Amino acid sequence: MMDVLDEPAVQARLHYQDLIPAIAQALAALSSGKVVQPVRAVLPVAAHHGFFAVMPAYADGGALGAKLVTFYPQNVGIHTHHAVIVLFKAETGDPLAVMDGRLITEMRTAAASAVATQRLARAGGDASVLAILGSGVQAKSHLAALRLVRSFTEVRVWSPRNAQAFAKQHRVKAVASAADAVGGADVVVVATSATTPVLQGRWLSPGTHVNAIGAPRPEWRERDDGLVTTAYSELRDKEKLSIKEAKNKKFERAQEMLKTNFVEPLEATASRPSDYVRLDGKLASTNIMRVHML
Repeated sequence: MMDVLDEPAVQARLHYQDLIPAIAQALAALSSGKVVQPVRAVLPVAAHHGFFAVMPAYADGGALGAKLVTFYPQNVGIHTHHAVIVLFKAETGDPLAVMDGRLITEMRTAAASAVATQRLARAGGDASVLAILGSGVQAKSHLAALRLVRSFTEVRVWSPRNAQAFAKQHRVKAVASAADAVGGADVVVVATSATTPVLQGRWLSPGTHVNAIGAPRPEWRERDDGLVTTAYSELRDKEKLSIKEAKNKKFERAQEMLKTNFVEPLEATASRPSDYVRLDGKLASTNIMRVHML
């Protein structure tokens, strides 16, 4: 019998305390070649300014499924992302479950950032300031997830629209500009719908860890060239997928330059799993860098 879980059912079962270590294991499995995950197929729904993506995967050990996700960035009053996740029995192809994927997407993205922050950001009390650019769903989920892996003494938020409301709801500090938010921060989350850069590399201190998870389209950008070309980045898994998905040749050149001169791949081990870290935020769905300004 096939299980069907709507969003309330997913919410009752999914918790960051369990999800973060599960994502760490999944990312390590992906990086070690135990998961087959092709480049996502994205179908433009041009008449309605939307996108429809199909994201299949198969993991050794039996997990077989796909996420069907829509992205309508101009939605007002409803979520911009909606998704359904379907699971099958690997041995026979029998359908096992259909799950609402919106909340899973929201929490999985934040959990992947938490894994990367846990492994790559400054340790313990040395990572005390969190900056969030954005005030939407991913800003909220990242605040919740990252607080489980670091004890921040200060959290700043900037958003062109709702920073004050977000700050009041979550008891954090709203600031006047993106530069004010990230200046001196130890960990930065960039979770915006921006199509042009909102984060400048020159604003960051050496050793800042950046989780950049917005700008899902190849022609959109959250970060400027300086952040990519003057940073020492630790490249991890799915680099080839991100390059295939990229259409902007300028970023491919930046990728190649960093790959040749600055990148040290991380090993996919249980204690330090590879993750969805990219050299440029526009290239992937979950893009995380550790930045060492040169």
